[in-house]
Amino acid sequence: MQLLVVGSSLGAQVTAVALASTGHQVCLVVDEIAHYQALEQGRSLWREPGLDSLLQEVQHQGLLALSSLEAWPSLRSQSYAAVFLALAPNQWSLAESITLRLGQMLPDFLLVNQSTFPVGSTEALQALLPDAQHQATVCLPDLLQEGAALAGWTRPERILLGCKTAWAEERLREILRPFNRRQDHFMVMSPREAEFTKLAITGMLATRLSFMNDMANLADALQVDIEAVRQGVGSDPRIGDQYLYPGCGFGGLSFSRDVMSLATTLEDSGVGSELLEEVLVINERQKEILFRKAWQHFETRLQGKTFAIWGAAFKPGSDRIDNAPVLRLLQALWAQGASVQVHDPKALDALAAWAGKRDDLRLCATAAEAADGADALMLLTEWKTYWSPDFEQLRRQLRTPVIFDGRNIYDPQYLQSIGFTYYGVGRQAGEKTRTTEVWR
Repeated sequence: MQLLVVGSSLGAQVTAVALASTGHQVCLVVDEIAHYQALEQGRSLWREPGLDSLLQEVQHQGLLALSSLEAWPSLRSQSYAAVFLALAPNQWSLAESITLRLGQMLPDFLLVNQSTFPVGSTEALQALLPDAQHQATVCLPDLLQEGAALAGWTRPERILLGCKTAWAEERLREILRPFNRRQDHFMVMSPREAEFTKLAITGMLATRLSFMNDMANLADALQVDIEAVRQGVGSDPRIGDQYLYPGCGFGGLSFSRDVMSLATTLEDSGVGSELLEEVLVINERQKEILFRKAWQHFETRLQGKTFAIWGAAFKPGSDRIDNAPVLRLLQALWAQGASVQVHDPKALDALAAWAGKRDDLRLCATAAEAADGADALMLLTEWKTYWSPDFEQLRRQLRTPVIFDGRNIYDPQYLQSIGFTYYGVGRQAGEKTRTTEVWR
């Protein structure tokens, strides 16, 4: 089918590339000329596993065409089976103008709203179309996880679809058939329900994360190991073990923005949500947890200290630092006169652009370089390359063998046994709890 995808978001690019990889003829229209030039050269706008190579492949096969919004060709000679709209939340006016233009030019088409706009936006876009019988708007919420976006699109666990029109559902099912073969992943509901479900999912996940962070902080005070608690809580089938890992806070452009969008929606509706407001407060406070632990360990004397930081991206697999814990941590350390040496496999360019040139910031090519001569190590992003370092070498490199583990990936007992001072988030370095005893 002939398909049009509009937007420069992660969802837009993944949608365009994934659809083109199954044989659809796709035109991707990006809203900034710089983005168009990058894509034309085969460079993805997002550092996602597998995305660059698949982008180049579908371009080489002639299945993916590109256009900037300014150079958008006339649509009168085109017959698009569907138009996917994947814009940023602040681009509502652009969504309206594009929808009006499409409605005037295409007498028969399907508009698929993937953008995270306020609840009711899909219905609002439908109202802009002159022919409700032959021009339909549906909601296909973007449920992608940055760092696993392509895999999530091509092998979905579920496909939320907000749709009230039978022919629109039938057409979209056919478009997505290659990704829906093993079983029917579609969950069909009204557009408003689909929009709200997407926000509610994000709110629930954020609530679980913040709750476990709160429990981890309490575990510190009670001298309880949060890892044993996490496993016990996750073993309850009513709860499960997903999104129960405490740490130094969540970030990410889409995730954080969706939580804030849900909070705004609740506030604007007059309902309000003290729970969600507290979730956001806990998360922002949690981003400074390692700073507070360092403040206590060094007895408030951080001036002149140098800290190694492993990980700047908000999650492994991404080069983005949007709302990442590293930003709050750096600001807190710099305010106390400390210096930092940072390593990240992908996000150093983004960090350099955010921070600018500073004497108290050194970007390092390797994790070992970042640790060399530092007074302590802080781990913020659980990249696999950080899981099993040479601890003996690390201990020699650090001025003092102190590790602040913001993701609880290390074994406190082991590190303590080889001479490190270890601080996790709710972790205790006491004797391991025996879990194999049978009660008699």
